[in-house]
Amino acid sequence: MADGEADGLIDVPALERFLAERVPGEGAPLECERHVVGSSNVTYYVTRGTQQWVLRRPPPGPLLPTAHDVIREHRYIAALQGQARVPAPVIACDDESVIGAPFYLMERCFGAMLRDGIPEAYDTPAGRRRVAEDLVATLVELHAVDWEAAGLRGRPGYLERQMRRWIGQWELTRPQTRDLPGLDGIVAWLEARLPEDAGATVVHGDYRLDNVMFGAEEPRVVAIFDWEMATVGDPLADVGWLLSYWGDPGDPPPPPGWDPPQNLSAREGFPDHEELIALYEEASGRSMRHVGFYHVFAVFKLAIILEGLYMQHLQETGANPDSARFEWFVPVLIERAQRLMAATEG
Repeated sequence: MADGEADGLIDVPALERFLAERVPGEGAPLECERHVVGSSNVTYYVTRGTQQWVLRRPPPGPLLPTAHDVIREHRYIAALQGQARVPAPVIACDDESVIGAPFYLMERCFGAMLRDGIPEAYDTPAGRRRVAEDLVATLVELHAVDWEAAGLRGRPGYLERQMRRWIGQWELTRPQTRDLPGLDGIVAWLEARLPEDAGATVVHGDYRLDNVMFGAEEPRVVAIFDWEMATVGDPLADVGWLLSYWGDPGDPPPPPGWDPPQNLSAREGFPDHEELIALYEEASGRSMRHVGFYHVFAVFKLAIILEGLYMQHLQETGANPDSARFEWFVPVLIERAQRLMAATEG
């Protein structure tokens, strides 16, 4: 598509002129194709002759002040280039007059996204084990980056800020959906056990199996995607979040017709939670003494996020097709957090 707009969200001729002036390469017509996976920032595949890129821009409509910050995404992948497994940045633009919103381009990477299955080349118990090992190794690499030398900035009190933010989000969401008393007990448990931050590193903020790309023929991470939650903070927050998306054998089976991403990591060969924690501990050298807190907090945070999506479903404003199912899944997460709390106390 070289004329007009791509789904009404990109002024393609304006983008073509912008890139022709700033990004060396071929004079071929620009083609844009929307990538439909995901429900946050909007992603397009952009092609100019043999050049292939990915464009990220915010979704349409009113946005929260700190949400969908694509310029922030670009800043992080540019700072981490050569030090972590990130796509190569191409260009960023904060001038909304060009395509109608801020945007950035990065190189298009090729491989396999492990959302619904695993490539046949390594879909074996041994191959799945190697997937998990390299997923953890990639996270350890990210947490080892000297963020100050990379030009990134941080501030103390990451866990306290996160707690305030997500407890506050629950208070805003509760009147719009339903009362979930179990969440109040989780909040009290977390507030009573808030540890000191376990150092400061780059934190991806949404690190999980289906936010990285693996090779098509070997279980090695090609690139980490979806950097809109990136910050400098407590590295164990990423560990807790990874665990929250890892198959939990205590959860009941999902309703018919729904196969959540968490189910993939429950297949034979993938390590369980304790093994995953041990892999990170050995490779990073960090203490996992308080990992139970980070795991519970991540499950709590996930429950709040999904309850917000369920709210959008009730208000008929949501675009996520799974939102109706969160009526069932959020209480499952609350029960999971309570099991984890009990296990931590034991």
